[in-house]
Amino acid sequence: MQQRIINPTDGIYPATEDYIHALEISGVKRQLLVSGTMGLLQDGTPPESLDEQLDLVWNNIRTILAAADMSTENIMRVTSYLTDPAHAEKNQNARLKALGERHVPTTAIVLQTLDPHWLIEIEIIAMA
Repeated sequence: MQQRIINPTDGIYPATEDYIHALEISGVKRQLLVSGTMGLLQDGTPPESLDEQLDLVWNNIRTILAAADMSTENIMRVTSYLTDPAHAEKNQNARLKALGERHVPTTAIVLQTLDPHWLIEIEIIAMA
């Protein structure tokens, strides 16, 4: 599988250090489409703090990826659903921590979740 970041500079706003406009992927054999994943404990309850939920959501994503014989290296797209725009920076920092130096297309949307205790929900696309 090969990856190529696409960041045109003419006729479009500039990409930032942690943001890319697009990612071209070729030679893919498998795709994993992961449902919106919450920062829930194994008993299905959410911790109260955003920091705890962000740690759990990325741990939960790593668990799902491992079950598919993948890792965060296979993540090609991240969509985050936040209940408050004030959560954007912590969400960004958690994503950067989880992905390291890798930059993938990402979108963050502010909305109301199905349960008001869920502060964050993340869905990903992974490829191998």
